[in-house]
Amino acid sequence: MWNEAYLDDLLSTPSPALIADFEKLDGDILILGAGGKVGPSLCVMAQRAVRASGRSRRVIAVSRFSDPQAVTLLKENGVELICADLTDPAQIAALPRAENILFMAGRKFGTGENAGATWMMNTAVPAMTAAHFGAARYVVFSTGNIYPFTPLNRGGSTEQDQPGPVGEYAMSCLGRERIFQDAALRLGAKVLLYRLNYAVDLRYGVLCDLAQRILEERPISLKVPAFNCVWQGYANQVALGAFSLAQSPARALNVTGPETVSVREAACQLGQYFNKTPVFQDDPGDTALLSNAGACIDQFGYPQYGVHRLIRWQAQWILQGGRLLNKPTHFEENKGNF
Repeated sequence: MWNEAYLDDLLSTPSPALIADFEKLDGDILILGAGGKVGPSLCVMAQRAVRASGRSRRVIAVSRFSDPQAVTLLKENGVELICADLTDPAQIAALPRAENILFMAGRKFGTGENAGATWMMNTAVPAMTAAHFGAARYVVFSTGNIYPFTPLNRGGSTEQDQPGPVGEYAMSCLGRERIFQDAALRLGAKVLLYRLNYAVDLRYGVLCDLAQRILEERPISLKVPAFNCVWQGYANQVALGAFSLAQSPARALNVTGPETVSVREAACQLGQYFNKTPVFQDDPGDTALLSNAGACIDQFGYPQYGVHRLIRWQAQWILQGGRLLNKPTHFEENKGNF
């Protein structure tokens, strides 16, 4: 069943609702930081939605593009590519103007060793971007890490809750949000802050992390006993559809699945597919980094695939030799040390 081409197609197929949104959306779409884990399938979905909408517009992907397979995927699907270092003000200033900016640039891992580089990417680059594009329409990728850890029975943080970032990575992500909030008020930009919790692509993600530990017989920590996750194809749909929600003052939107997923239960389900019994360590915690995505689901509907199917798909992907990106999520980290 599974191969890379099929997975990429599944992740990048636009819904009828997204195509209808693109029929009404004005202007070109420029995607900054498009070479990361989520970017390639999102860019292809945008290009496919443009074609299906019958509207003439450019989809432009901007990144350093270190992954040759991502470059091939984008070129084959007609996405325009601009190779640029977004930490260079001159290179940002040279980017073409666009009415719709999807900001995905960011840095997480390595913060503990070089926090300055994280703050540069997560706050200075947004400031330079807002200064260059001014009163554009922005969907800004953020993270549920800007919220505090909450009790498991609370149902997750809502968009109305006050931030409580743990660690410098989360603090810098809140800084990114503040930069774009300022752009909305000072420059007249329209902004949607897209707070994503754990996209599942099969090549990476929380379920992939759990599966690899089970197969390698490495212990799984229960310090953070639960998580949210969502099919990346749904996350892509929401990100592109969210241009219609951008406003001034900026609006925030939690994006994840509706389930609070038990680490122990997910690992045990995966272990059944591998005929292995997971090994656990650490006393189970009583809080986790959880988000309530009710507002997103009210706007865009439920994700088309629930967590039980994603667990099955994850096991199938690995058992059939699917490629892995080897980019762990560190979902078990509860001190903010990335």
